Amino acid sequence: MSHLRLTFLITLLLSTSLVALAADLGQVKAAMQQRQPLIETLWAEGKIGENNQGLIEARGGLSEQQQELVRAENADRITVYQAIARSTQSTPKLVGVQRALQISQRAANGLWIQDAAGKWYQK
Repeated sequence: MSHLRLTFLITLLLSTSLVALAADLGQVKAAMQQRQPLIETLWAEGKIGENNQGLIEARGGLSEQQQELVRAENADRITVYQAIARSTQSTPKLVGVQRALQISQRAANGLWIQDAAGKWYQK
């Protein structure tokens, strides 16, 4: 296979992957926006908080449906963190930690936050 043909195939593969990734991220964003009101209700009730990894964590008794909501939100956040990490040459863990700091700074009063040492407090 010629060098030019190989370069073309690699470029095509990468661009196809990026289009698929963008479509997937669009779906993730839409799902996150759709569940946001339910997440906000759980925050307000003190049933969930934001941990120091940029993920939601249960703080009180959640129904199975609420637990599934939290699992779906965290899975989508991880997907976003992975995409950001790829584009910034970072790690998903570091992106999550940085996002946790942003959330703690911008959080409304009453939201449960986990600090870097793992201690929970209510803002």
